[in-house]
Amino acid sequence: MYRRIIKPLLFSLNIERAHHIVLLMLRIFGLIPGGRWLLRKCYAVEHPALEREVFGMRFANPVGIAAGFDRNGEAYRELAALGFGFVEVGTVTPRPQAGNPRPRVFRLPKDNAIINRIGLSNRGLETAIRHLRRPHGGVIVGCNIGKNTSTPAENAPADYLKLFRNLYQYADYFTVNISCDNSCREGATHTREHILQILNPLFDFRRGQNQYRPVMLKISPDMTDEVIDRITDVLMETPLDGIVATNGSHGREGLRTSRTTLEKIGSGRLSGAPLTRRAVEIVRRIHTRSGGTYPIIGVGGLMSADDVRAMLDAGADLVQLYTGYIYEGPGLVRDVCRTLIADAERVAEELAAMRAAEESMKNEEIPETSGPEPAETAGEASDGKPEEERHPGSGQK
Repeated sequence: MYRRIIKPLLFSLNIERAHHIVLLMLRIFGLIPGGRWLLRKCYAVEHPALEREVFGMRFANPVGIAAGFDRNGEAYRELAALGFGFVEVGTVTPRPQAGNPRPRVFRLPKDNAIINRIGLSNRGLETAIRHLRRPHGGVIVGCNIGKNTSTPAENAPADYLKLFRNLYQYADYFTVNISCDNSCREGATHTREHILQILNPLFDFRRGQNQYRPVMLKISPDMTDEVIDRITDVLMETPLDGIVATNGSHGREGLRTSRTTLEKIGSGRLSGAPLTRRAVEIVRRIHTRSGGTYPIIGVGGLMSADDVRAMLDAGADLVQLYTGYIYEGPGLVRDVCRTLIADAERVAEELAAMRAAEESMKNEEIPETSGPEPAETAGEASDGKPEEERHPGSGQK
C-alpha cells in the first residue's frame, strides 16, 4: 500500500511538506482511542530474539528512528507503535531556530538518497521539554543535542550543558551532535581538545545525579580514518558511553543524479543508499579498535534488511533508519525484524544440529567396558569345583 499509493502521493509534494503531513497524521493517530494499538497491530513485531540489552536498558528490538525525523519530540510514542525499538528526537538546541532558507531538502530518487541543509531547525529546549515530559509509555527515547548556530564556538560547551541539565530527567540517553552543518566547522570540532571541552562538563553533571544517562557521540562519514581512530580513543579513555556512526556526507561521488541537478541543489548533507558501504566500514573500524566493548549505534544508508544485517555484523549493537524509512515506508521496520528473527532461528537450528551430531559421535566412541558373563560349564559350579566335590554322594546310585 505504501509503495503503490502513499509514497507516490507524498513524493508529489515538497519533502518538508510531506514530512509535516506524516507527523501530523501520526499525532492524530495518537489522539484517537486505540490509534497506537492499531499501528502496533499492523507494523510492530515482538519476539525474544529481537531483544537487546544495551546501556543496561532492554530494547524490544535493535531498530530505531534517527534524529531529524521527530525534531521536537512530538510523535515518539506513535513512532514506537510503528515498530521502532527506540526513538531519537532532535537535534534540539537551547533556543528555537528556523534553520536555512527553503528549499533546503531534496530527494534524489535515482540514488535512493536525500540532500538536506535544514540547519538544525527546531522549536528549542522549552518545546522539547513540553513534549518529552509526557509519559513515555515504555518507549526508550534518546535526545540529540546541539548548539545554536548563533552561539560562538568558544561558548558551545555551555549550550550542550544547558540542554543536558534540563533534559536529563526526560531522556533515556543523549547523543552529542558534533557533525552538524551550520553550527560547527568540522575541522575544528573533531579535535580531542574541543570534544572534551563539550563532554567533560556533561560527565561532571552526571556524576552528581541519582540516575545514569548514557552519552553518545555522533560522528560524520567524512572523517578520515585517523580522526575516527582519535575519537575511538576518546571513547576508550573517558566516561563516554558509545558512538553513533554516522551522520550525512558532504560528498557527491558516484551518484546517478545528473551533475546539473546536483549543482542546482547546492550544498547539504547526503543521506541514503550512497552511504551504506562507508557507514558500515566506520562501524567495523570503531568496533575493531575498541575491542567490541563499547556500544555503537549504526546509521547511514540502511535501506533494507540486508543492509541492517551487514551493519550488525560489522559490530553495531543498535541501528537507526531515516532515509530508508522515507523510501521504503513503515513496512521496512517490520521486514527487518522478521529477517532478524529468521536469522536467529536458523542459527538456533544449526547449533541444535551441531550439538546433536556431537552427542551422536560421543555415543559411538564410547568403548564397551565389559562383555556378558560367561555361562557356567556343565557340571561345574561358579567357583570352579566339580559338582561332586560340592555335593558328595550326589552322583549316580
